[in-house]
Amino acid sequence: MTVFDFLSANMQELTQYLFDANKRIYWGYLVSAILLAVPVFLLQAKKQQQAASAIGFFSFLMPKKIYLSQSARNDYALLVINKLIKAALFPMVILTMAPIAIWVTTFLETVFGKIEYLQLSATSVMIVFTLCLFIFDDFTRFYLHYILHRIPILWEFHKVHHSARVLTPFTIYRSHPVESYLYACRMALTQGFVVGLCYYFLGPTLKMIDIVGANIFVFAFNIMGSNLRHSHIWLSWGDKVERWLISPAQHQIHHSDEPRLCHSNFGSALSIWDRIAGCFTLASQVKELTIGIGKQTAEHDKLINIYFSPFKHAWQRIWHKRRFKS
Repeated sequence: MTVFDFLSANMQELTQYLFDANKRIYWGYLVSAILLAVPVFLLQAKKQQQAASAIGFFSFLMPKKIYLSQSARNDYALLVINKLIKAALFPMVILTMAPIAIWVTTFLETVFGKIEYLQLSATSVMIVFTLCLFIFDDFTRFYLHYILHRIPILWEFHKVHHSARVLTPFTIYRSHPVESYLYACRMALTQGFVVGLCYYFLGPTLKMIDIVGANIFVFAFNIMGSNLRHSHIWLSWGDKVERWLISPAQHQIHHSDEPRLCHSNFGSALSIWDRIAGCFTLASQVKELTIGIGKQTAEHDKLINIYFSPFKHAWQRIWHKRRFKS
């Protein structure tokens, strides 16, 4: 494959993100985010005693100072550059689901022996398998996110995501390739484990309940405003719901430059993991919010620094630790 073919194929894949329900910027999720933003806009206009109009809503939804800012432009560039890096490097080193699933099933058979599959209806098998995929995926997302904050060397790479000065739906793609690689491995390990486990207990006829190709629970999470998580639009579900489900406002709190708030609300869909870990914040508990990582935000304003500064700071941490031990 020539360089031109490589670039052409990957650019074409990027355009398909809008039509892939497993991607955050799937057109259906974007439309749902716009619809959910309408009542927020109307409530704001009422409080400010201003007339609501289509032009006013568009200005509220996509203000130029946010979507044309340097931070947002970096996010657009990172979407493309990271896609090329993943396509070029990840296939050579990434874990894959199938061998992990086979290993899990083989391990269970070796330790516990082969068993009769549970006598469940085809519908029940689909429900159990789909629910297991969702819960295990949500927990491992939370846990990896948690350790990215807690382990100093990993935090240097995760800081790239938190260095955004503004939030847009494209901020989800603002991540360092090292972090992206960790999440890709997480996904392979999680799916492999669940498939292997369910194969052992439920048999080979595993099928996920999906909507347009996405896990039904993941689809529901995304259709309920996942794109507003990275936005300036404050949408809270209220205290009762937020004790179980992470709202867009709660994730915006996670992007605060205040350490206490930044190191809370690690969950993706479920907030129970944060409550168990003692790092949970309700949207109602926060009145003012500043996005970024404080003074360190400026270092990530340039693309070259976004890619290379984490390596520099990670090495400095390692070197300092070695010197301290010696």
